[in-house]
Amino acid sequence: MNPKRKQRLIIVLFIVFGAATAVGLSMYALNQNINLFYSPTDIVDNKAPEGTRIRAGGMVVEGSVIRDTQSLNVMFDMTDYANSVTVSFTGILPDLFREGQGIVAQGAMNSDGVFEAVEVLAKHDENYMPPEVAEALEKAGKMPDQMRAKGAE
Repeated sequence: MNPKRKQRLIIVLFIVFGAATAVGLSMYALNQNINLFYSPTDIVDNKAPEGTRIRAGGMVVEGSVIRDTQSLNVMFDMTDYANSVTVSFTGILPDLFREGQGIVAQGAMNSDGVFEAVEVLAKHDENYMPPEVAEALEKAGKMPDQMRAKGAE
């Protein structure tokens, strides 16, 4: 092999190796940032991975909100009207958070079966429901009538 051809081969191999490294690092970074959505039924059926950051959504169960008077810890149940999951959150809840409304929480399941949320998002008005929550409620056949009527318009 002559020196010029050898030099070209080394350059091509270096470019291929560099591109493979860049693609590998990009895939690793994207894998760490993917947040999959699970409904309470999926969580109860153990489809949600334990300890992995996910998004979960549903309706806040009436009468389930328990606020700790000594801290910002709040516990409540979230349902898709088929199953319920207990959610633990430490922080300030959105102003629009209340019982009986749709939410999406981001966090991870712990070994006790409690969803430990790091962020809670509430719907912004009475006519809106996050698409994931609406789809989960439709699957369960428990979509509230007023929401079904709004979706048909």
